Amino acid sequence: MDWREFGQQMASMARRLLAQGSVEDTLTCVTSSATELVAGCDAAGILIIQGGQVRTLAPTGPLAVDSDHLQGRLSEGPCFDAARTRHGERMYRIADLTGEEPRWPAYAPRARELGVGSMMGFLLFTDNEDLGALNFYSCRPGAFDDVSETAGWLLASHAAVAFASARTHAQLEQAVATRHMIGEAMGILMGGHHLTEEQAFDVLRRYSQENNVKLREVARQVCEKGGL
Repeated sequence: MDWREFGQQMASMARRLLAQGSVEDTLTCVTSSATELVAGCDAAGILIIQGGQVRTLAPTGPLAVDSDHLQGRLSEGPCFDAARTRHGERMYRIADLTGEEPRWPAYAPRARELGVGSMMGFLLFTDNEDLGALNFYSCRPGAFDDVSETAGWLLASHAAVAFASARTHAQLEQAVATRHMIGEAMGILMGGHHLTEEQAFDVLRRYSQENNVKLREVARQVCEKGGL
């Protein structure tokens, strides 16, 4: 590998990541960069575990989705382990899934049936949180070597920072939008029922609690229907 050229590619990729307009676009940029920059990578995806359920984000092909779902069903596999491991292994590299793999005895033979020859999984993390695992798949055994691992680490590091930043930005935008919607809903109730600001908010809050509906959704209903 020409490390000078690779460094330039990584720098360009990092700028592209920060320029994306949404979390989804950021993750798509991450996984597409994985197949472009890591030699031998046929498919990539980001595995996350929410409420005990596995989800695949921004997969570049069905191989990543099928493998992640398999690991979720079996509750084992290198990417599954990487996504849930904070203080243990943060990276897994399996050079040849066509042979025996004692660490994941249930997953390995089924992965071979899916067409996985070799794979790598990297924990995406920052100082504050774990975000999931960035996974690289190849149909060919022995596709990933030490150089591939180094490239994967660099990409995963950039991806974790960009992912966390994009998600924080999206959360802030949602918070602002929610506050605006609640304010609009309160205005509708105040004007239609001669309520004070405090009374209007109390109506929204009580309706939310009594009907087990998020306050944001209650506000949306008021804005759309003109009342509750």
